[in-house]
Amino acid sequence: MTRFDPNNYPPAIAALWSIERLPELGPGTPNLAAQEALNSLSVESVFPDLRDREAGLACISGLWLYHDFLDVSHTISQDLECWIGSYWHAIMHRREPDPSNSKYWWRRVGYSPIFTDLLKDALELGYWGSKTRWNPEEFVDSCEAERGSGNDREMILRRVQLREMHLVFDWCYRHAVGG
Repeated sequence: MTRFDPNNYPPAIAALWSIERLPELGPGTPNLAAQEALNSLSVESVFPDLRDREAGLACISGLWLYHDFLDVSHTISQDLECWIGSYWHAIMHRREPDPSNSKYWWRRVGYSPIFTDLLKDALELGYWGSKTRWNPEEFVDSCEAERGSGNDREMILRRVQLREMHLVFDWCYRHAVGG
């Protein structure tokens, strides 16, 4: 598994990813210490060479979600027409928790180019789901079953969710800057 390195991004993004968190499977508690930095983000300030505005907004949505501001993330992602907006939207509803709404958004995502890496990394982290293809609806069900249990399976799911957020954020960032 490739290590996620916040320093691969501009300073404003790196600072927010450098705050170590393991997001809850549920809504969590907003990280108020990060709110000012999050509020200062805009696609213009973070992406001076912006190539894909929706991908840039998806990055910002993901950062809000990482810091447990589900409502702000939702407001941004629900207005994005691309699959990456639907992806962040689906994670937000999975965490809300609103599993049926999350599954609806997963169906809108369809296939994602990060699924292959996510499956490989999830299995490496100990995930017990499908071994042949990433199934986001199955993951929603696993999160529903383990949320709040405090057991080892919940911790595995939280680590998989974090890895998922890293992978989709990186994809969004690369497309926002045209890389």
